[in-house]
Amino acid sequence: MPRYGIAIDTTKCIGCHACQVACQNHNQLDYNQRFNWILERDRGKYPSFDKEFVPVQCNHCEDAPCERVCPTAAIYTTAEGIVHIRSERCVGCKYCVEACPYKVRIVDHHKGIVTKCWLCIDMVRKGGEPACVTTCPNQVRIFGDLDDPNSKISRFIAEHRAQPLRPDLNTKPKIYYKRS
Repeated sequence: MPRYGIAIDTTKCIGCHACQVACQNHNQLDYNQRFNWILERDRGKYPSFDKEFVPVQCNHCEDAPCERVCPTAAIYTTAEGIVHIRSERCVGCKYCVEACPYKVRIVDHHKGIVTKCWLCIDMVRKGGEPACVTTCPNQVRIFGDLDDPNSKISRFIAEHRAQPLRPDLNTKPKIYYKRS
């Protein structure tokens, strides 16, 4: 069974938000709801500075704080390593929203539940890739099996020494970043 993850090359991201819009469309989210977003950071000092765009989404942590605090066991990790929510068990208490160190969960006010990125597992199980990956015009995201040392994602992580966004948290995320 593969253990899926995404590597993100922030040096190629132009902050166009195509990944965000593709995700919203695939998941039929309202215009103001999003499972991923672009964090903008200034680098350097005037007059020599630029922006770094850092796509942020659920990190599908192996030691997921959200999963530990869920009082109804609605949050679980799939065999593919994807942190998922059983919507029928979610009571909308928002403990997971507070526990998530990346703050990437949203409340679906129509259903009264919490929801988040699920790596478009419906498309992945049919041989595809998540919408955020296939939509990016600069191929910023690389999706694949983290346990396959010959996969494109594993080779990218090794070659660029990509790291999780917050390695200090020790949550063992499956989203890796190449930063400039």
